[in-house]
Amino acid sequence: MRALDRAAVPSSDFDFDSTTRVPGRELRAAGVLVPLIERANGLQMILTKRASHLKHHPGQIAFPGGKQDPGDRDAIDAALREAEEEIGLTRRKVDVLGVLPTHETGTGFLMTPVLARVTENFVPVPEAGEVEVVFEVPLAHVADPARFVVQSRYWGGTLRQYFTVPYGPYYIWGATARVLRSLADRMGE
Repeated sequence: MRALDRAAVPSSDFDFDSTTRVPGRELRAAGVLVPLIERANGLQMILTKRASHLKHHPGQIAFPGGKQDPGDRDAIDAALREAEEEIGLTRRKVDVLGVLPTHETGTGFLMTPVLARVTENFVPVPEAGEVEVVFEVPLAHVADPARFVVQSRYWGGTLRQYFTVPYGPYYIWGATARVLRSLADRMGE
């Protein structure tokens, strides 16, 4: 909870190289749920692996969530709606703790991460059209800044750098890893 009280510093996929940012572009609002669940082995974070047939971000590790629809009150509402649609996590099983700093994605979204605690037993039901796998990562793993590595690759003719925080067979990178690194930094302060 102390991490939520820290000063909010937004992050971006362009944190390492602002020259690839398109100035003045219009960003679409999105909300993602950063769900924590207590297990016998400690606090776990629930993540998804996106379906490999999707047009955008196939096979990538992500938080449950997505764009804010016109019927959503705000990014929190969008995150809760999307989590229910994608992994079957209903609102009544979630206690919203607060929001983390926004994150601008390279694909044009202003993503609001919503930190929440799962309050009841939860068995995920992945929506096959969107989610290939739902898995858990120990919070201690993603809260440790030493586990993060900066890597790079060429994208659109430009060398881009980004955070990674691998866990077992899961390659967590990009916006998801950046949000997790921001959380790790805030928890360590």
